[in-house]
Amino acid sequence: MVINPYGYKPWFGQKEIVVIECQTPRYVSHLTRDTLALILAGGRGTRLKQLTHWHSKPAIPFGGKFRIIDFPLSNCINSGIRRVGVLTQYKSHSLIQHVQKGWGFLRGEFGEFVELLPAQQRVQDGWYSGTADAIYQNLDIIRNYNPKFVLILGGDHVYKMDYGPMIAAHVATGADLTVGCVEVSLDEAKDFGVMTVDDEARVIGFSEKPKEPVPLPGRDDVALASMGIYIFNTEFLFEQLIRDVDTPSSSHDFGHDIIPMAVDRHKTFAYAFNDPQGGGQAYWRDVGTVDAYWQANLELIGVTPELNLYDEYWPIWTYQEQQPPAKFVFDDDDRRGMAVDSMVSGGCVVSGASVRHSILFSHVRVNSFSHVENSVVLPEVEIGRHCRIRNAVIDQGCKIPEGTIIGEDLERDAEHFHVTEGGVVLVVPEMLGQEPHSVR
Repeated sequence: MVINPYGYKPWFGQKEIVVIECQTPRYVSHLTRDTLALILAGGRGTRLKQLTHWHSKPAIPFGGKFRIIDFPLSNCINSGIRRVGVLTQYKSHSLIQHVQKGWGFLRGEFGEFVELLPAQQRVQDGWYSGTADAIYQNLDIIRNYNPKFVLILGGDHVYKMDYGPMIAAHVATGADLTVGCVEVSLDEAKDFGVMTVDDEARVIGFSEKPKEPVPLPGRDDVALASMGIYIFNTEFLFEQLIRDVDTPSSSHDFGHDIIPMAVDRHKTFAYAFNDPQGGGQAYWRDVGTVDAYWQANLELIGVTPELNLYDEYWPIWTYQEQQPPAKFVFDDDDRRGMAVDSMVSGGCVVSGASVRHSILFSHVRVNSFSHVENSVVLPEVEIGRHCRIRNAVIDQGCKIPEGTIIGEDLERDAEHFHVTEGGVVLVVPEMLGQEPHSVR
């Protein structure tokens, strides 16, 4: 049985059953109001190399003016889930500061909140030792809010998703646990938890980061990967976390410990994250590597990108300091301030320079006779005169010296910067002999 209120294409010959009718494609109902969302936002994000040396992955800027954490937070608010906890740990100052500044608009007297839950040794002496342990150490807080369902989210993925239909599917199937999933290539699947499902979308097998992922039935090119989105019945979640903490051999991780046990012994269902308009695979990106981060940002520049940041129906909320409009100055033949096929945020000045197919975050200055192409330039960067920069990610606060050339000779770049397998050059202030940006 599967709930399918918007006409999603059923999986594997499922019988399509419409159990809820609604006039709009949102489930703002008692299901979402009875749900507590917990966002796991304490990870180091080591695959992003020096980008996460001074702050956690969810706090990294994305899309010109946002941070990665804004996407799951916006999804919660737009879905009608207005009780949200953000679990922080690794170098969390910038993340905490951003959430406090940008997400304090909910009304506590109505039972609405975005609450920060830092690691604080509430039930034992250690810090969070895994994703499951992070939730376990906040069991008393969860009990205090008395939700019927607990929605657990990663804080480091970029996507737009209405969680309401997933919660409705969880109820309709009578599941103990529902796992959000997407189709990925077999090569990509090696970095995810991979599920095997039957014709009713019940999960009958789960493997965390397998060397040889099991493909979908009837397909030999894709596997079903966990998005790191879980819906638990609250009491069932408590039982699993308490059992897990009493298991000496456990790593206290959802993917390695909780999910496999639930699949073996309880009703676990997969929920396909499909596009409600077209019914195909919806946009979802794991921006966990420098190459993936660079590519996902530059995808936004396209005429009709998969991720529409201009969607008034599903806005992405954030905090951004007030900045003056972007400015482009000089119009001489050899010195023209211009940006083509690019996104340029507030506070930027392009002074007699050219920017092509790039994203400039807030308060970036590109000085005369310089050229920037296929690059992601984070806030507070200044690029000196006569620079040429291609295929690069320039970290916040960098001051690129006059005449610097990046992205044309990768062997030479590798002597000073980090060069990825895909040929993207990552530059952070320390690589330039500069102090790291004080406010991250």
